[in-house]
Amino acid sequence: MVATKNHTIESVKQLLSTVMDPEIPVLSVIDMGIVRKIEIDGDAVTVIITPTYSGCPAMHAIEENIKTTLQHNGFLDVKIKTVFAPAWTTEWMTDATKQKLKEYGIAPPMSQSEVLQIDIPVTCPYCNSTNTQIKSEFGATACKAYYFCNACYQPFEYFKPL
Repeated sequence: MVATKNHTIESVKQLLSTVMDPEIPVLSVIDMGIVRKIEIDGDAVTVIITPTYSGCPAMHAIEENIKTTLQHNGFLDVKIKTVFAPAWTTEWMTDATKQKLKEYGIAPPMSQSEVLQIDIPVTCPYCNSTNTQIKSEFGATACKAYYFCNACYQPFEYFKPL
């Protein structure tokens, strides 16, 4: 094991950027904005996280993956603390994260200002057409909806804004 004495919050963030979301494997827990705070005290680290949904089934796996990654990098005492307030929001996703979603084939969430506008269509991540229609309010997970593109005939998921 590597000693943690030289670890900084930034170096821990770098380690956590390798912990991928099990439901969207192109995004890390850092990309998703799940990691809210990191506290380091010697060989101990506390990672404060906020789930995307309070009942998100991936959170247990995420917690275990965070612990394993940090333990393999020299932290002897790893604590994960889950907080629900403030509630997670898609506004915590960066533009780079939203681009990764699109490249993966998931339409990224709209901004809060776009959500407030009526009848803004969801853009297809494959062909950029707005000639799309919702097929189901829920996709493979509760945080996504299922859509169909009438231009390229591709089904796709849309990450719902929160």
